[in-house]
Amino acid sequence: MPALVRLYIRNVIAGFALSAVFVASLLWLNVANLWHLISTSPQGWIAVAMLFVFNGIVFAGVQFAIAIMRMEQKDDGDGRGRKAPVATTTPALVHAPARAPQRQDARR
Repeated sequence: MPALVRLYIRNVIAGFALSAVFVASLLWLNVANLWHLISTSPQGWIAVAMLFVFNGIVFAGVQFAIAIMRMEQKDDGDGRGRKAPVATTTPALVHAPARAPQRQDARR
């Protein structure tokens, strides 16, 4: 199996594990009276399943994005970036028009 596929599967598993912890903590802490709403409704298990799946998709995507962004390649340079431009004391020649164009104002 390619390394990128293994990385993706590992991060999806981590994301859904985080989702399970998140949904369990939402129910345990009874955020927005969620435990009562789910436990008293006959379709409460659908709400829990949707919370788990949709949060799992989000957390898996975030886990994978973090893993990809942390894959940096080390450069051979000293890591200080590009050199800053050096200011010179030589003045630049700028041509200005002899006379500025007159504005045609209709409010006169």
